[in-house]
Amino acid sequence: MQDSVQTRSASRGIPFDTDKLDRLMEAAGLDVLLVTSKHNVQYMLDVERAIFFDYMDAIGISRYLPVVVYAKGAPDKAGYVGHGLETHQRELIRPWVPTLKTSGQGSVDAIATAVEIIRASGVPAKRIGVETAFLPMDAGKTLQDAFAGSEIKDALLVLERLRAVKTPAELAKLRAASELVTEAMLEVIAHHGPGTTKRQLFDALRVAEVNRGLTFEYCLLAAGRSHNRAPSEQRWEEGDVLSLDSGGNYHGYIGDLARMAVLGKPDSELEGLLAEIDAVQQAVFAAIKPGAMGSMIYTAAERALKETSQRDSTEFLAHGMGLVSHEAPRLTASGPVRYDAADADRSLEPGMVISVETTMKHPKRGFIKLEDTIAVTASGYEMFGEKGRGWNLGGVSM
Repeated sequence: MQDSVQTRSASRGIPFDTDKLDRLMEAAGLDVLLVTSKHNVQYMLDVERAIFFDYMDAIGISRYLPVVVYAKGAPDKAGYVGHGLETHQRELIRPWVPTLKTSGQGSVDAIATAVEIIRASGVPAKRIGVETAFLPMDAGKTLQDAFAGSEIKDALLVLERLRAVKTPAELAKLRAASELVTEAMLEVIAHHGPGTTKRQLFDALRVAEVNRGLTFEYCLLAAGRSHNRAPSEQRWEEGDVLSLDSGGNYHGYIGDLARMAVLGKPDSELEGLLAEIDAVQQAVFAAIKPGAMGSMIYTAAERALKETSQRDSTEFLAHGMGLVSHEAPRLTASGPVRYDAADADRSLEPGMVISVETTMKHPKRGFIKLEDTIAVTASGYEMFGEKGRGWNLGGVSM
């Protein structure tokens, strides 16, 4: 593989607020930041992810490890270590970093090259921030051995806070992801009828999302009275409800929504149950606005949940969306994905994006859910991918 090394002035503008990152690093006590997750590398560089490693990181006897080096207050000394297999991509669209090396082969040599960049820059490296969940043990040991007298600290919160408020370009991608996922779900519902298995629906949704330019990530689906959401040979039959909850990725940004369907006309009970779920969603939407505390989202949800007929079988969840599902703002410490509620006592800001989901596991009618993507705006909120929020009829286009 070719060892491509370039050191020159950046040809692209820096895509994030360096002053904000410097302030976050100062508050966290960091001199240098080493970014190694694919999502944060994408954010820091604003370039397409390495094509060869978009799906799988493992190669040979090691793994792909991209590394962005950023020193506090010195973006002119930033660098990127990529794999040799991404050389051609970086030649076509060069990242903004002054030092670019696409010479990586595996995790240890990639971090060793990053160490060389830090030493050559002459910047202080007494306190080094890393993504501990995305730094392999062998690379972490290499880093610690190279800077034996330095403190290695987790930089998760620094990077989350940097990404929490989305740029207009990021919001456009999140909107596109949400709209395309919704369109794909509605197409699958309309083109499948009685006797279709959950596995067939799963496969059809994968194709529908890929055909729209999305990377299919997952689909959780439940049919009939069952609450099981794995693909299976269970058939969707006349009168059954169907819940589709899918994530599709658009240029790194996730669309994650849930919509409901039924084979045949929904009866009054089903209409009422979905209306109760929507009432919870609408109550939460009304609480989303700039300046509101993050905790107000759950306050509004709990108040609305008390009015539902199926309170004991209905759950609410809200979480941040972006390059990662369940990123900042983090609003609860008791959800299915465990983390601290760092944003419950912080104000919502324009540009934040929140997934709002209400789930009813009805003992007789099945799994009924709405999940919506909401962007905080200067005057309130905006919904992405708003189509199909009522009962969608299965098989109408067969």
